[in-house]
Amino acid sequence: MDNIVARRPLLVRFYQSYLVDQDSARFIKNVNGCYEIATLQRLVSTGDRVARRASVLAIGYVGDYGSNTVIGHAMVDRDRGVRSIAERSIRDLWCRIGSRSQRQSLRNVIRLNDDKKFGDGVRIATELIHNAPWIAEAWCQRGMAYYHLSEYRQAVGDCRQALEINPYHFTAAAGMGQCYLLENSPAPALEAFRLALRLNPGMEKVRTQVIQLQRTLDSD
Repeated sequence: MDNIVARRPLLVRFYQSYLVDQDSARFIKNVNGCYEIATLQRLVSTGDRVARRASVLAIGYVGDYGSNTVIGHAMVDRDRGVRSIAERSIRDLWCRIGSRSQRQSLRNVIRLNDDKKFGDGVRIATELIHNAPWIAEAWCQRGMAYYHLSEYRQAVGDCRQALEINPYHFTAAAGMGQCYLLENSPAPALEAFRLALRLNPGMEKVRTQVIQLQRTLDSD
């Protein structure tokens, strides 16, 4: 047992300290001082349960969109703790793409949507998409704004484009499902919700919707 503990990466010690003191700045400093992103990415798939949790958390703090695929795979890890941390981390990675000004524009769109200023959200997101059409989160955020403006066809199109760019974008898949439901299209809604669950099995509300839709379709 002592040999196993000794072989554990230093990252695990950083992580265990973080669980006690919740000092994210110290955790980030320790990680940056000892690890490259490539090593953290390798630990996501090769480490034990605790090492995988630690590496996913670390990438969520210090990584960028380049780690999207690795964390996307972690979304379906056999350990629930890894999956939970991966869900939080990947949302942050989706916003760490592009130039500084593009990232700021994306944050502005998210803030506008949070403030329920959906018309302004569509406008700023459209400008960002024109300048950087490869930013999946910009499409998803515009789709979210369209959804709240009851422009469901436009919302579905934007969510679909987000998934084309980023095949791990579970919120875009779930958003498509909600739009299809409001358009009274249960079959495509079920397909979209199932995709969201394949990407993120922890979406319990989506799981409930899948069960209800399946029962409805089976009874028709």
